[in-house]
Parts: sequence; structure tokens; C-alpha cells
Amino acid sequence: MEEGVTRDNVHMNTLENLTFHNTYASLPEVFHQRVNPTPFPNPHVVSANPAAAVLIDLDPKEMTRPDFAEFVCGAKHWPGSDPVAMLYSGHQFGHYVPQLGDGRAILLGEVTNAKGERWDLQIKGAGLTRFSRDGDGRAVLRSTIREYLCGEAMHGLGIPTTRGLCIVAGEEIVLREMPEPGAMLIRMAPTHVRFGSFEVFFYRRQHEYLKILADYVLEHHFPHLRGTEQPYAGLLQEVATRTGHLVAQWQAAGWAHGVLNTDNMSILGLTLDYGPFGFMERYDPTFICNHSDHHGRYSFQNQPDIGYWNIRALAQALSPLVDQADVQAAPQRYEHAMLGKYAELMRAKLGLLDTHAGDDKLVTDLLNLMDSSRADYTNVFRALGECRQEDAMAPDSVRQHFLHREAFDDWAVRYRDRLCAEHSHDAERQNRMNQVNPVYILRNHLAQRAITLAVREQDYAEIDRLLQLLSDPFSEQPETEAYTLPPPPGEPQVIVSCSS
Repeated sequence: MEEGVTRDNVHMNTLENLTFHNTYASLPEVFHQRVNPTPFPNPHVVSANPAAAVLIDLDPKEMTRPDFAEFVCGAKHWPGSDPVAMLYSGHQFGHYVPQLGDGRAILLGEVTNAKGERWDLQIKGAGLTRFSRDGDGRAVLRSTIREYLCGEAMHGLGIPTTRGLCIVAGEEIVLREMPEPGAMLIRMAPTHVRFGSFEVFFYRRQHEYLKILADYVLEHHFPHLRGTEQPYAGLLQEVATRTGHLVAQWQAAGWAHGVLNTDNMSILGLTLDYGPFGFMERYDPTFICNHSDHHGRYSFQNQPDIGYWNIRALAQALSPLVDQADVQAAPQRYEHAMLGKYAELMRAKLGLLDTHAGDDKLVTDLLNLMDSSRADYTNVFRALGECRQEDAMAPDSVRQHFLHREAFDDWAVRYRDRLCAEHSHDAERQNRMNQVNPVYILRNHLAQRAITLAVREQDYAEIDRLLQLLSDPFSEQPETEAYTLPPPPGEPQVIVSCSS
């Protein structure tokens, strides 16, 4: 076999010559369990993502090899990898669970690309580990497709996220609410360390391991903080800021996570662990995307407060390493970062360049109008770019979304006056707005259509079609209007739970 190929002046690797540096596996044994994946019988590739392959300098042609699925599901050992399941704990729905860990995910190792960037390769659905508790260690094709597509949708929107390299299925049935086809996802991220990775050692009073983990994260992911006077305080501050920015991006995109437990919070401020998530279609601030969330703890409107709560939990976990003043300051730092970023993003969605005193109210009043009309969040913002300052009214393409037309017309006059106040140029503004207001999001019924075709007919073409659209969500593509619309009237609502 060839040693590799060259593309765009980058050495592209074969499966056998990826460069692994298994730094997490080199930590003391208390941090993980060494365990090999349990492969599927007769595995096959459901979908492969060339954009993710390029991140690790893997030649995308390698994903067409007959034995690629065997590497992905663990039937063949990836040379240089050192598989482990990671230990962590966390607060789930506000209650501390002393031990969680990777119950169905196995970290193969960290691949280093030509730029020196390290990417975890983790198999989700890889089989039992000692952290599986009562689980079966598997994932189902349904949930795997959702995570795979949403990771790329979020990346396309510019929101920090884990990525999906590929999906592999095999001849194995997994029991959830009903028997379903099993599947595995190769998930990629610079690290899968999460808030709960620190919490487990804090609550066990194993502060020496807490420090080892903090030093590890500083060395590999925050090297600019090493050598500073207070590196651990700096780490906490930066995580608080990143998390604040992340939550603001979710809110601006109209996206709900669904299970914002501390074990699902990335130390790098990435969107992590896609279970019951959802993009809002009809605007509803009380939107709950997880039917298991009976009290709405993780509703869309609660996400900013939950982010604050989770940063408090992380600050408490790091309290043996930082001053009490730093513990108390972290949530405020998060709040400041989140509110500032959200205001910035919403101004951009309206095409505003300057900051004026009444901007927050302009945004809030629009959202209230959208709420009362159950207007489509994504489509309204995209259509607003068509407004013109010389017109007495907003175009029908915008007005049609609102039931209370007069109230919206009054708002549109204020919006027009606000644009005039900063001497906005309509064509330039619409171009800017079209770069931040997407045409395509991962609507639940679109994901469900791809899932149904995959499960019932082993037809995976719709997965790849969605992957293509979602990777470039701001550019209109021909013959795709159906992908911009809410579900047809009468279509059953897609119910999403923690098993999703």
C-alpha cells in the first residue's frame, strides 16, 4: 500500500499511517479503563464525511476501502491507537451522580495532523465498558444519524462542536423503546474532557488527580496560560468565557441542547453529546426538545441560566486549585460573555453595524411578535434581509409570517428608522445578513425522513444530501425549497428522548 498521497501541499495519510499521540491514555489508570471496542458483525459504512477526514490528514479515498468499516468498528486495530473509556461524573438534571464515564464510547486515541493539531477519535456505540452501568454500550442508527448531521450543521453555522467522521452499521439489533438497528459514530474533537471530568475528583476528594487533570488540560489545550501567575484561575475564566459565547450562539441560532448536564459540557466550549436536541421552527421560548424533561429544566429559554449553573459547578470543582474570589467570579464572567455575545449576534442577524441604546428592545419586541404568531424563527430572519428603507412597508415575504400584521408593521417602521440612523446600505446589509441567517437548519422532520429511509430501506442517500446542505447553510441551492419549510400540516410530531 502507498505511504500516502499529497493534496494541497498536505501529506494525506492512509488508515495505517495516521499519527497517534495518546496523551490521555498516558494519564494514571484512575482516569480511564483500557478496553477494546466490541465490533459489529459484517459492518458497513452508512455515511462518510470527507471534510472531517481532511482535519486529520486522512485521504478521503480511504473511506471507500472495503475494510474501512472494520477499522471504524474495532474489528481491525488502528495502528498506534490506545483505546480507553474515560472516567467522569456529573450533575444530571441538577442531581450529582458520583460516577458516570464512557458507558458506550471508547476513545481510540489522538491523531495529530500536519499542523500539529490533535483530534480525538472516539467510537460512540463501541460496546460495554466498566462505566456502562445498566446500559448495553451500544448506540442506535437513529440517534447516530441525528448526532452526525447536527455536528456538521452546527459547524456549518460556525458554532463550536464535535464533528462526525463517519457512521458504521452492522448486523446487530439494539433494544431501546423498541428493537432498532445498532450503529457506531466516529466522533472527533480536540478533547472529550468535560466539566464532569473534574467533578469526579473533587467529590472524591482526590485533589492530586484534580491537579493532574488541570495540568493536562493546560498543557495540551491552554498552553498560553502555563507560566502565568494563576494558571488555574485563568483556565476557569477562559472556560467561563467560551461557555458563555457558546450558549449565546445556541440562543441566536434558535437551538436547544436538551440535556445540559455537567457531564455534557465541554471544557473547550464545544457543543458536546447530541441527544435530544432541536432547532426551533415556530418560535417558542418555552420550547422543550426532550420529552423526558418533564419540568422544562433544559427548555430553550432556560439554557443561559443552566450555563450559569454549570459554570458554578465547575468553579466549585476547581476550588481546591483557585482562590474563593475566582470561584465566585466565574459565573459573572460567564454571564457577561454570554450577554455581550448574544447582543452582538442578534444585531448581526438584523444587519446592524452600530450599537444603539434601544437595540435590545428592538430584538425583544420582534421575538415577542414571532412568539405570538408562532413564526418560523429561521425563515423570518432570512426574509428580513429583503426589507428596503425606501419602502413604506416590509415585503409580503416577511409580513406573511405574522398574524398581527399591524403590530409587525409598527415594528418594521422602527426597524427602518434604526437602519436609517446608521446610514445602512440595503444591498450590503442583506449580503451581511445572508451570511449569518441560514437558509437550512436540521429540522426534525428532515432528520426523521433520512432516518426512516436508512432504517427501513438501507437507503442512505438522504443523509449525504442533508450533510451537503447543512455544511453550507447560508447559500441557497437549486431545488431545495422543501428543505426550508416546516413539516406539512398533519404530519406527526417527532418525539425525541434521551435515547435519541
